[in-house]
Amino acid sequence: MSTVILTEAAALHIKDMMKHNEEEGAFLRVSVKGGGCSGLSYGMGFEHEVNANDEQLEQHGIKILVDKESAPILNGTKIDFKQSMMGGGFTIENPNAIASCGCGSSFRTATAAGTPEEC
Repeated sequence: MSTVILTEAAALHIKDMMKHNEEEGAFLRVSVKGGGCSGLSYGMGFEHEVNANDEQLEQHGIKILVDKESAPILNGTKIDFKQSMMGGGFTIENPNAIASCGCGSSFRTATAAGTPEEC
């Protein structure tokens, strides 16, 4: 199983964002950091440098970086993009999350509690 699974819908939206922000050729970094009301939160952004501790993936033409500290927490995580009448956004389904907050952007796992903050 891949550390991060990017759906085709998410990849298409990321490619559009790369083009709009003149980031074609960049990597998509997916990470986990401490914070949020449940202790951990997700991060996604564009990057041009690969670090020594990065795992590299490629899905649907998107080059993805995940640092080795985030990799076990993200293992099997599916990133999708969903559109509705109220707008659209990325959804993240992490099979390792045992608790998450109401906003869906903060979580914790059985082995990583992070540093919870006030919502």
